[in-house]
Amino acid sequence: MNLFFITGSGLMIIFLVIIAFIVISFFLSFVPIGLWISAIAAGVNVGIFSLVGMRLRRVKPKRVIEPMIKAHKAGIKVATNQLESHFLAGGNVDRVVDALIAAQRANINLTFERCAAIDLAGRDVLEAVQMSVNPKVIETPFINGVAMDGIEVKAKSRITVRANIDRLVGGAGEDTIVARVGEGIVSTIGSSEKHTAVLENPDSISQTVLSKGLDSGTAFEILSIDIADVDIGKNIGADLQTEQAVADKNIAQAKAEERRAMAVAQEQEMKARVQEMRAKVVEAESKVPLAFAHALESGNIGVSDYYNLKNVEADTNMRDSINKMTNPTRYNDEDE
Repeated sequence: MNLFFITGSGLMIIFLVIIAFIVISFFLSFVPIGLWISAIAAGVNVGIFSLVGMRLRRVKPKRVIEPMIKAHKAGIKVATNQLESHFLAGGNVDRVVDALIAAQRANINLTFERCAAIDLAGRDVLEAVQMSVNPKVIETPFINGVAMDGIEVKAKSRITVRANIDRLVGGAGEDTIVARVGEGIVSTIGSSEKHTAVLENPDSISQTVLSKGLDSGTAFEILSIDIADVDIGKNIGADLQTEQAVADKNIAQAKAEERRAMAVAQEQEMKARVQEMRAKVVEAESKVPLAFAHALESGNIGVSDYYNLKNVEADTNMRDSINKMTNPTRYNDEDE
């Protein structure tokens, strides 16, 4: 009886130990004790219940406390509620704190609210701060322009820009800068009377483009525009003249072909008329024997007159045969 009692008590103790171990493990997994100790050690005053509240609000305490420790060590005052609200809004808390530290080191006046707004706008706020300190160089591809003398000029430029913190929210990006500079280069080359003027003084392109204030409405400030390379392309004017000459030739050929077709049609029409007239002649000739017979019957002509007419016809046919033998080309042309 005593042995059963001891054995049952031992099982109860083991069961209670297991339950206690599970409860402690769940508590330690839910309550970030290690993170709380790290914050206290770093001098960040945050309560354990605040960390539990973050868990309940589905906020990862590590994403908030570690950036807060970093900001505290850098001497930047930010509240836990600010970091937590930015995290809940979908922002990158660690990136924002890094940008605030970089701005403080570079003596740039940047508040947490402004930095958070830039981050939520989809811009890399840390890169923007770094670009404010270290300007970025944007290299454009070759941009083609045609001078007034018809020669194509290709120019490649390097644009040195610095981020404008005040215009990062709502300002245009790098693509707009490249497009505006390209438009300015094309306009400057096109206004040059000769391509040699561009080759002799490429700085005129950068000076003209830079004076147009192309960075207005963008998130950047253009510091300089430098022409890196200038090259000569095609003779566009000559190509256009050649194409125009080919087009004029084709038009002239088409008109000549039209006139030739009209001449051929007129020739065929004249041949048809000749055949028609010959048919009429044959028809008229077919009536001559009838007319002779009627004249003989009526006594208007005699037999001797008829034979004389036949002799004249025979003589005429003989002369025609002789002429055809002596000059065949003429008669062939007439037959055609």
